[in-house]
Amino acid sequence: MSLLKNTLLLLAAGALAAVRSFFSPPRVAERNPRTEARGHRVWGASLKTWAFRIALLIVLFGVLGFLGAASGIIPIKASSGHWAITSWFLDFSKRRSVKTHTIGLKTPPLDDSRLVLKGAGHYELGCAPCHGSPKLQTPRVVQAMTPTPPFLPPRINRWEPADLFYIVKHGIKFTGMPAWPAHQRDDEVWAMVAFLRMLPTLDAARYRRLVGEGEVEANAGGDPDPLSGLLPPDKTPQAVTKNCARCHGSDGLGLGTGAFPKLAGQRSEYLVASLEAYARRARHSGIMEPIMAGLSAEEMREIADYYANLSKSSTSPPLAGDASSLRALGEEIALLGIPKQRVPACDACHGRTGASRNPTYPKLAGQYAGYLVLQLELFRDGNRGGTAYEHIMRSVAANLTPEQMQAVALYFAAMQPDPNHAVK
Repeated sequence: MSLLKNTLLLLAAGALAAVRSFFSPPRVAERNPRTEARGHRVWGASLKTWAFRIALLIVLFGVLGFLGAASGIIPIKASSGHWAITSWFLDFSKRRSVKTHTIGLKTPPLDDSRLVLKGAGHYELGCAPCHGSPKLQTPRVVQAMTPTPPFLPPRINRWEPADLFYIVKHGIKFTGMPAWPAHQRDDEVWAMVAFLRMLPTLDAARYRRLVGEGEVEANAGGDPDPLSGLLPPDKTPQAVTKNCARCHGSDGLGLGTGAFPKLAGQRSEYLVASLEAYARRARHSGIMEPIMAGLSAEEMREIADYYANLSKSSTSPPLAGDASSLRALGEEIALLGIPKQRVPACDACHGRTGASRNPTYPKLAGQYAGYLVLQLELFRDGNRGGTAYEHIMRSVAANLTPEQMQAVALYFAAMQPDPNHAVK
């Protein structure tokens, strides 16, 4: 220990000497007419001297820093917190970095209630444990972190939507704030931003409704039951109540808003294949990947079988003239394909009767049109991933125009599901 102490003292003395030498005026070389005649000047020698001293200082302080870290004398304890000047500097650096890296980033429309719902469900599971919520403002454990995760509702308005997008997508180094698990899914990140923009206006009751907890009632023990009123506990598997019902509902109809896809009546084989794809990160979703990674194969099968055996109802409101015409185009594409664009008939694999070529292909009858359009766009852009057959849809979606995507989606959304859908 004494040897280490003496070594550090010697290095400190050397550093002081180097600093003193650094600020002393450089020795000016004597005038040499022969050198001046060749075009060399005295300031050139001085510049080399300064460069050498700067390099020496950099090396010296680098060695000092390494020895200080190796000695273990630098405290890393979170309990000490940051100095006020340190906190200010880190916050200032963060804000300037975010502003610089969001220059030119365009914000899409964020007033869609489906985006807010999608962001709300993930906030409760992935964000509220650290940043709190209108129903729990100060999570106790994270208050002992350095830096302490801020309670978000009163701080959201400090940031523009583009700033929030950048922070949610990329996270923040050295703070415990993680990046979005699936970088391909900007649409999910924008959904989170849409919810965050609404967060400051929410009270506890409205927040609970948005995150899928409904009207909270007390259970037999007198404690609040967040799933009360949502699920029939005698019929719904625990794997569904804990992981799926908040967004997809216990009835599998996606809360009826279009924010989440309908799972009721879907093929069990397709659901299992999709859940497994999420778990191994082959299908991209920052919302689904973390949830599925924690499930066993038995739980995935239990979830899939539960939703596959539910009845899926599909009621389509009357369409305006333009929408009706667009749906007719979708029917033509679904039944006949578009040979000149190398688009096959959709109905052959995804039709109502279930006479599919492969049980791991999804049935689309009655699915929300907005969800179907989003999946086609993700396939087109190479951002969706999926089961072992997702490459088929990548090539199909790449050959469809936005209008054709909308048309096919409207056609399938209006299609009544096969009443003999259940998997026995």
